[in-house]
Amino acid sequence: MRAFLMLWLWVAAVSAHAFDQKPFDVPQSKVLLTMAPSPDNPRNSEGAFATLRSGRIIFCYTAYYGGKGSDHDPARIAQIHSDDQGLTWSAPKTLVENEGRYNVMSVSLLRSASGKLHMVYLVKNDWLDCRPYQRTSGDDGATWSAPKLILTAPGYFVVNNDRLIQTAKGRLLLPVAFHRSRGQDPLSSRSFDARAMALWIYSDDDGQKWQEAANWWAMPIRSGSGLQEPGVVERADGSLFSWARTDAGSQYGFDSKDGGKSWSAPTPTTLASPVSPASIKRIPGSDELLAVFNDHSGRFPFPKGKRSPLVAAISKDGGATWGRPKLLEGDPDGWYCYTAIHFVGDDVLLAYCAGDSAKKTYLNVLRVRKTSLAWLRSE
Repeated sequence: MRAFLMLWLWVAAVSAHAFDQKPFDVPQSKVLLTMAPSPDNPRNSEGAFATLRSGRIIFCYTAYYGGKGSDHDPARIAQIHSDDQGLTWSAPKTLVENEGRYNVMSVSLLRSASGKLHMVYLVKNDWLDCRPYQRTSGDDGATWSAPKLILTAPGYFVVNNDRLIQTAKGRLLLPVAFHRSRGQDPLSSRSFDARAMALWIYSDDDGQKWQEAANWWAMPIRSGSGLQEPGVVERADGSLFSWARTDAGSQYGFDSKDGGKSWSAPTPTTLASPVSPASIKRIPGSDELLAVFNDHSGRFPFPKGKRSPLVAAISKDGGATWGRPKLLEGDPDGWYCYTAIHFVGDDVLLAYCAGDSAKKTYLNVLRVRKTSLAWLRSE
């Protein structure tokens, strides 16, 4: 708890405008919170939002408390909350202690049609064992069930933050990247193959039982990344669109017409980006998709290979094309990624890593921004 107290004192003392990255602000898009690292809290990163029945918004994220904040250093899942639509936030508290030999990370939150809150996160034990676990809450997050392993096959499986969805027909769906093992040493990174395969798991009984989709995909061309960190969204017509980051210059996309049981072969999308994840959700009450990603199309200046700039764009045709992107962050040294998207009335809350490659903070800084949907829709 001492680390969280130090963190909150730091956050309270440093406003977004005083932080050395000079975040991009316009009246329609403003930074509300920046959580900087400290010696006892070297990294705050990827998370997910949920709105409680009281109207309170919670945000759960990965809080590191050991090492330098690398992906395999000790971390727990922390929670903050806001009672004013995201304008101010509480001090953090621990939600899930470290249950892994390395850490717990990459949390997703979802309120299903049953009214339950679902939480999915990774338990990372070593280079041969990283798998998703699930907890549920029937009392709006006051208490949570014991953790349940939802992908029992052994191996290293990556599930990004804010990826769990429920379709209109009630199916829970989770996109997963599988990284095969090149060796048998659980402590050696040489056992890890970066070339990911994309697969999907789903549940038709509100998360009681899970099963894999009928097919999975590898990258169809020579690639060092494969199909990493996939996401999924349901279109207005009930079809599903999934995507994954690659080293081929764009996100690669997949389609499903049967609720996620089977998927089309991956093909390049028009989301030009580095090897960095995109986040996409459907805007409630509409057929529009909102994407947040690092735009390397050339519409904005961009540094080769870096996760900048960060933009938001809207698609009115299910992700085939995207409207004029709006700049959210443009620092060429910025490192913007792992965005959580949460709609609040006529606005959207975005939480993302906002480090600095020049200062080597990368994923260690967490930022929360509120943006007007009207501005994102404007041409």
